[in-house]
Parts: sequence; structure tokens; C-alpha cells
Amino acid sequence: MKTKALRLYGAGDLRLEEFELPKIGPDEILGKMVSDSLCMSSYKAVIQGEKHKRVPDNVAEDPIIIGHEACGEIVEVGEKWQNDFKPGDKFAIQPALNLPGVSRDVGYSFGLVGGDATYVVIPSVVMERGCLLRYEGEGFFRASLAEPLACVCCASHSMYHVPSRDSYEHEVGIKKNGKTVMMAAAGPMGLAAIDYTIHCDRRPALLVVTDIDQVRLDRAASLLTAEDARAHGVELHYINTRDIDAKAALLDLTGGKGYDDAFVFAPVPAVVELADAVLGTDGCMNFFSGPADSAFSAKINMYNIHYKGTHILGSAGSNANDLKECLGMIAAGKVNPALMITHVGGLSAAAQATVDLPKIPGGKKLIYTHADMPLTAIADFGRLGETDPFFAKLHELCEKNNGLWNTEAEAYLLKEKTV
Repeated sequence: MKTKALRLYGAGDLRLEEFELPKIGPDEILGKMVSDSLCMSSYKAVIQGEKHKRVPDNVAEDPIIIGHEACGEIVEVGEKWQNDFKPGDKFAIQPALNLPGVSRDVGYSFGLVGGDATYVVIPSVVMERGCLLRYEGEGFFRASLAEPLACVCCASHSMYHVPSRDSYEHEVGIKKNGKTVMMAAAGPMGLAAIDYTIHCDRRPALLVVTDIDQVRLDRAASLLTAEDARAHGVELHYINTRDIDAKAALLDLTGGKGYDDAFVFAPVPAVVELADAVLGTDGCMNFFSGPADSAFSAKINMYNIHYKGTHILGSAGSNANDLKECLGMIAAGKVNPALMITHVGGLSAAAQATVDLPKIPGGKKLIYTHADMPLTAIADFGRLGETDPFFAKLHELCEKNNGLWNTEAEAYLLKEKTV
């Protein structure tokens, strides 16, 4: 079977190619990819090539398929896995296989499986690690967004506290009914984190979201409202920290006590330092946004580490349990991954969109691998629809859903633009 896939050959060398897939073995699965959400981690892999720790050294001779926020449908199952999976099953893949002593992850390390492809051969190691997961919800795009949602789920679970000096037992997770701040968090991953935190089973009493872009803050506040948060027991505030004494404003919301948990969503020294400055006693900071610069650093208050027990960690990616949790929340309607999506396009648009990710405004860019469509902002559907009935219909379907991408729009796109 032929596949069309976006393959990485080295730093900046990304090619959309068609090639023949081998016949699957008895321990492999043939999958049809349907949707993939582009990730800044893929951009970093593209600009770094073989210098990226997850990309193989021989990628120039043995290229890999990029893309790891994917959802598809099983086409054929090898004998080994026929009791576990069947043709027609919808699936998501946990890309981080967490293999002992080696970094081999889907979307970074494999030549026959990745999100930006029409068909893929899923190797046995993915199933052996419990990383091929069935998706029982509607459509495909929501499961693609389950992977980034799982990353913020992992970040929440990674937090820890030492509630008593009388014990060395760590309490894992954000502090229940505590105070949480999310810095530079009005972007797509921040929206996912806000949505997850409000609707998961371990919620803070106070959640403060900061950014310096008022347009992004206003959009976040309209999609994830203070009223909904209050209904789930969370007091939610959005604050623009651009032209104010941010430290004073943030501490004032805690009565001067500081925050139990702080998440940093931008690799900017000033943001890291502000998060550190507003931590309370036993406060935990998660430096979530991985920098491309290996020499990135920021000033940290060591006095507070010693006397107030503040501490710092970083979380990257997620595990299969995180993805299972998020797929379950999505299928149950507890969270809405569509909040993250601002652009939609076909596979032919994926290469340039990946290279240009830092320069394209908005949130997540969603690719349909079997569709022929330029990358298009959802906000532009209405204008384009004035002369194109296809975009007019997409605009109508999104307007019915608060301006968000949805399963009706997905079904219409797949019907009209599949090639």
C-alpha cells in the first residue's frame, strides 16, 4: 500500500513524499491516519534535525515521519494483536514510549509511523508499551488533541508538596483546594491546562491565569468562563501583567501568602522569575515550556528554597495513563479540545506550517492527512465564504459552536476535501 508522509531527513529538510509501505508482519498493525495537530516539539525537531535527542543520528539515510498528536483508524491487524484490536477501531498513540535507556518516540524516531501520513505501519513496541489506545468518542480531531491535553495532565500530576515537616512523605499533584497560577497561559497549551484544571478531580480553590496579550486573554475568558469555573468550585481570574506591578497584583489575590502551584508556559526568564517570586511556603513551580536554547537560565530565589521549601521541576510529554485519562474526559464531554484549534488544513500544508509555527498567530494547527486544503484560520472562514461555498458552510458550522471547530465541520471537510 502506498502512503504519503511528511518525512524529516535532517535540520530544515522536510519533504512530503509518496512511497510504498511494506506488508505488515504478524506483530504489526496497519493504520489510516486521519488527523494530526502540529506541535512546537515537531518544529524543534525540524530545526535541530539529528541534533535533537529524539531524532536518530542516521535520519539522512533513514528518514522519519513527523507528527505525534494524531488520531486514526485501524485497517489491518497482525495475528499477535487480533484479540486486542480490530479493523475500524479509532485510535490515538501515546508518542512517548519511555523505553529504558533510549529515546525512541513516535513522530521523532520511526520511519513507518507518525502523525503526518495517510497510512502507517505501527510496530509491535507501540502495542507492547500500551501506547496504542482506542478512542470511543465522536470524530477524530478531539483524540488528536488528547496528546497535548495529556501533557498538561502530566504536569498537574507531576507537582508535589511536603505538607508536614514531621514527615518526608510527598503529596503528589497540585494542592487540592489550594492556589494555582498559570503564567503566559492564554495560548493553546495554556487553554488546555485551564480546561483540565477546572474539570479534573483535583482542583484548586483559586486559579489565576496571566498573559501580556489582551486579545488572547479575552478569548480565553470567553471560552473558559469564571462562571463555569465557579460552578466547579474554582475562583478564576485572568490578568494582563504587561503594564502593572505583576508580583504585587498576583500576591494580593492570595492575601499575600503566595501560590501553592505555579506553571510557566513560556521560556522567558522574566516569566520564570515572576513565578518563583510569587510561590508561597512549600510552593511548587513547573517549568512546562521547554526552551530550544540549551543554555537557557533564570534567577531563582535560593533563600526561599531553603527557608520556605519552594521547589522547581519540569515536565515534558506524558505517559499512557495520562492519555487514557484525557481520552476518557474527552469522550465524556468533561473537556473541550476544540478550544485549542485556530487553523485547519490538509497534508500538503503541513510542511510549511510546521516550519512557520512560531510565526503563525493563534493556537493549534490541525491537519487532515487525506484532505486537500490550504492551512486556513477558522476566523477567516466567514470572509472566504463570501466567494467560496465550502468556507461559507464551514463558517456556518463553526458559528453554531461558539466559533469553534467541531465534529460536524470535520465530517463536512472530510466529505468535500478528501483526495
